[in-house]
Amino acid sequence: MHPQEPTAPSRWRSPLGIFMLVAGAVGTYYLLTEHLTHVTQAIPYLFLLACPLMHFFHGHGHHGHRDRGEPKDHPPPP
Repeated sequence: MHPQEPTAPSRWRSPLGIFMLVAGAVGTYYLLTEHLTHVTQAIPYLFLLACPLMHFFHGHGHHGHRDRGEPKDHPPPP
């Protein structure tokens, strides 16, 4: 049997990763408690920003699956 190679620890379990998680939680708490009005005013713009991002990242691959090299007159599989 081959001995298992040691795996690298997760990035989020390292001291820097834990610090980043705590700093992000504190920043989110501060943003929501002190600037809730500004956050709620930005929500419509976040939806508008999400539309082109979703189109860019999820718009490919739904073209009828005609690029598989099958002849055009061959019926598609069920």
